[in-house]
Amino acid sequence: MTAPDLARLTPESEAELAFEGALRPKTLAEFVGQARVRGQLQLLLRAAAMQNRTPDHILLAGPPGLGKTTLAMIVAQESGRSLRMSSGPAIQHAGDLAALLSSLVPGEVLFIDEIHRMARSAEEMLYLAMEDFRIDIMVGKGAGATSIPLDLAPFTLVGATTRSGLLPNPLRDRFGFTAHLEFYGTDELEEVLARAAALLELDIDRRALAEIAGRCRGTPRIANRLLRRVRDYALVHPSTGSGEATPSTGSGTGPAGLDAVHAALELYDVDALGLDRLDRSVLEAILVRFDGGPVGLNTLAVSVGEEAETIESVVEPFLVRIGMLTRTPRGRVATRSAWQHFGIDRQAQAGQSVLFADGL
Repeated sequence: MTAPDLARLTPESEAELAFEGALRPKTLAEFVGQARVRGQLQLLLRAAAMQNRTPDHILLAGPPGLGKTTLAMIVAQESGRSLRMSSGPAIQHAGDLAALLSSLVPGEVLFIDEIHRMARSAEEMLYLAMEDFRIDIMVGKGAGATSIPLDLAPFTLVGATTRSGLLPNPLRDRFGFTAHLEFYGTDELEEVLARAAALLELDIDRRALAEIAGRCRGTPRIANRLLRRVRDYALVHPSTGSGEATPSTGSGTGPAGLDAVHAALELYDVDALGLDRLDRSVLEAILVRFDGGPVGLNTLAVSVGEEAETIESVVEPFLVRIGMLTRTPRGRVATRSAWQHFGIDRQAQAGQSVLFADGL
């Protein structure tokens, strides 16, 4: 955000930005969930501090929204180092990486999000930089080209990836520690939501928190997003006894109960299992249009009007995890749970398909 933009911020906007920053835990002690990863990181950082050296390079792998960026910030905070942030798609040439690495100060933490999307030439340069804190820069072309070594300041690389399988083995092996983040349990998500509700000044009971936790797909980012939508609903539709909506003008909100959660999540198309509009569109297409499958990914994408990559990377992992979809060599197939969740009689649906195929 530019300086003119900041100058135009209202006090309410400044408070919202402050909340966004406060929502991220600052230390491992504040970080909820991922107990094994937290313990491993704590040991790694303490050992580095006792030996007065930079911590080993760290790879954070796991689905989106589980806290990889937050953990990278915590690594820098707890090791007392500054943090430099970049992303794989932004590093498309070896020169981009060389400029980034050569500007690092001693001990700095470099965070590269979606590191698997870096250009191959940049990945190969990173091998030497991670091991020997040195890069080789080619000067000139053809027979007159020479390689000039450039020493780098010691640094800690924290890489984050949602698809660790796409990382080449030589790069993956150069990380001193690889953390695999898992989806959160309901109890952990309730802790995340309770902390966020306190920061939002939202009075919400435990039953309502449990309801949100059960619909957020095991992901803290989604949990916080749904909580904010519930906060907005409670702000616009406070409980007044008469049932009329009376907009609130205070900085906080009134109490939000189970009814407010149900109403808000219904408004935003999030059902009891956490399925959103796109999830249901995909499942309904498989169940109704393709008789439960199998159906190919590209055909399914055309049917629901979405990109195949979106369905494969965003929708399918959750549907497979909750047992509503399976992948087979012939295509995607809906499970019995999917038929039951949508209340569709499989035999009746098959009979209608036969009649349609016969032109009756």
